[in-house]
Amino acid sequence: MTMESAPVPGAGQATAVQAHTVHPPRRSGGRPQAQRGERRAVRCGRLAPLLCVDALAPAVTFALVVPVAWPWLLVAVQALAQVLLLAQRGLHRMRLSPSVLSELPALLGLTLLQWYVTMEVLDVWAPQQAIGWTVLAYGAGTQTALTCAGRAAVYRARRRAAVRRPLSTLVVGQGSLARQVTAALYDHPAYGLRPVGLVAAPPAGDEEQATGSDQVPLPVLGSAQEVGRAVVQNSVRHAVFTAPPEATPDGAALFALLTGHGCRVWLVTGPGAVAGRAAGDRPDHLWGLTAQPLRDGTHRLLGHGVKRAVDAVLAAVGLLLAAPVMAACALAVRLSDGPGVIFRQERIGRHGRPFVLLKFRTLRPADPQESATRWNVASDGRMSRVGRVLRRTSLDELPQLWNVWRGDMSMVGPRPERPFFVAQFSRTHPGYQARHRMPVGITGLAQVNGLRGDTSIEERARFDNRYIETWSLWQDACVLARTAGSLFRLGGS
Repeated sequence: MTMESAPVPGAGQATAVQAHTVHPPRRSGGRPQAQRGERRAVRCGRLAPLLCVDALAPAVTFALVVPVAWPWLLVAVQALAQVLLLAQRGLHRMRLSPSVLSELPALLGLTLLQWYVTMEVLDVWAPQQAIGWTVLAYGAGTQTALTCAGRAAVYRARRRAAVRRPLSTLVVGQGSLARQVTAALYDHPAYGLRPVGLVAAPPAGDEEQATGSDQVPLPVLGSAQEVGRAVVQNSVRHAVFTAPPEATPDGAALFALLTGHGCRVWLVTGPGAVAGRAAGDRPDHLWGLTAQPLRDGTHRLLGHGVKRAVDAVLAAVGLLLAAPVMAACALAVRLSDGPGVIFRQERIGRHGRPFVLLKFRTLRPADPQESATRWNVASDGRMSRVGRVLRRTSLDELPQLWNVWRGDMSMVGPRPERPFFVAQFSRTHPGYQARHRMPVGITGLAQVNGLRGDTSIEERARFDNRYIETWSLWQDACVLARTAGSLFRLGGS
């Protein structure tokens, strides 16, 4: 599809862009596009100055205010506590319009809490180093002032760097709000977002507006293929939606495409619009327009690192504890159904990567075609009594602990499916392909709600995507607890 051009008002400073071309950003310098690992490094690089400021403020404060010399280990603990508290409060997240004054109440409250806890702990464990209320007040005030000063310097440096090296950005939407957002980004380069394309339905030829001397034609991307090419060619790092993805044509697919390329996604709404805000997200704006980040729960590097570590530990412990049961199951299958105790089958994992799933054999397929394309064998008359018992008790899935330990799967996540059915369901059920944003699991939110075996694929996809969008370690623990309870009801399929 040939890309049309939409005029951008109020962008007289920008260099004109040809209507049929998507140019690389100024910062690229002809270099190859950044890969996902490099984008993580860029994000960590942007976060490092803020972390250093937040960690140094407590150390400097204790050196200036506390009358006794503190061991460096305790100072390091205080610095770590400061960083963790601010991170939990969401004060390390990227914002379009960061302001130290808006952060001041949270910074002061968290600092007072930190110093109060320190005072109580010292009073119990080290009375000779105890501090009083006066020291607490001076310490909390000094630490807050140092943190604010350091953050203000970081924000000022970021704005200057943003003007020099803006990041390529796509605007998703149409109408007056999309034009206002694009014009605001052009007219205020301190945001560091340079529009390189407008994602919208292509306008009819007779409806296209004329391009004036103060307007810049912006390429209109009308299909997912064009968006994908623009993201790659321009090293796009940000996308701004002017309507929620669910209210945008193909918005869910666009959101998955953009986040899959490592883009930060924002939702900007006009005056008077009602937009929800996730817990921990502070109010933000883009030149007076309400702005908030859109996340899908899959880019929390620390949380997912902990999830992987927990999976490895649980899988290792599970393999050790279940070894006698697995040996008994293997012996029963061998005596009942002959050789070939372990059944291997290709499944699709995170990001569409195939892997080999392991199970105890409960039925020997007639041929590989039947194994790959037959949906449910629960009522197959060829299944032995041992096979039926293993399926009803879900003991046939114990070898998947090895898949979890290897990293092919997680303990909790969307259930993996065979390539034949993934292709089929992705065509017929909206949102099915989005399930692969997270590692697949032995059990999941859909399964503990009874959606296993021959049940609705649409409802499974709905529950799986709900799990991904609201993911937390606590939710994983709840799903595992409900799964353990369901084992006593013999709910296998």
